[in-house]
Amino acid sequence: MLCASAAERNKEPILSVLRECVDTNRPLKALEISSGSGQHVVHFAQAFTNITWQPSDIDSQSISSVQAYQNHLKLDNVSPAIFLDASQSWESWGGVQPESLDIVVNINMIHISPIACTHGLFKGAGVLLKPQGLLLTYGPYAVNGVITPQSNVDFDHSLRQRNPEWGLKDVSFLNSLAEENGLFLQKMVDMPANNKCLLFRKESQV
Repeated sequence: MLCASAAERNKEPILSVLRECVDTNRPLKALEISSGSGQHVVHFAQAFTNITWQPSDIDSQSISSVQAYQNHLKLDNVSPAIFLDASQSWESWGGVQPESLDIVVNINMIHISPIACTHGLFKGAGVLLKPQGLLLTYGPYAVNGVITPQSNVDFDHSLRQRNPEWGLKDVSFLNSLAEENGLFLQKMVDMPANNKCLLFRKESQV
């Protein structure tokens, strides 16, 4: 079981955001893209027993860690983690069907992955979410071209030095991607450690 200190710190604040916008009175299906260690998905699954959670990752070590948490906690509402490359089309995402999901969660991926992963995330969410379904992303972002505070400016610079495709993305850019894929930015929530939760909804069918 891998343990990421950042995940340990932010899992409860993110859960608090989910509590405000998720229905607990009916069965729901959720996909977490880029589950990492698995700390988030098992934390959320214990809080929302009405949601069946599908963890995923591109990294085999992370998939093994998710499974180790599941083996330890024996949660009935967490499916075995699947391999998922967000840069690839949703058809390769382990058989998840169009308009079958109520929630897609993506934590701390967008700023440390190729831009194709961000495009794939929004395209996939646009197809796989039911109308009015929720896409929650979490991480550090630029807002209207401005990154604050200085620690995030420095972080962005260090990421881009490591990989020119990495770095903090602007909320307006993500919103434009969302709109291209039938989603809209419903809410932006300020979070601890200079991060934000972005809540996107899939448009209802007319």
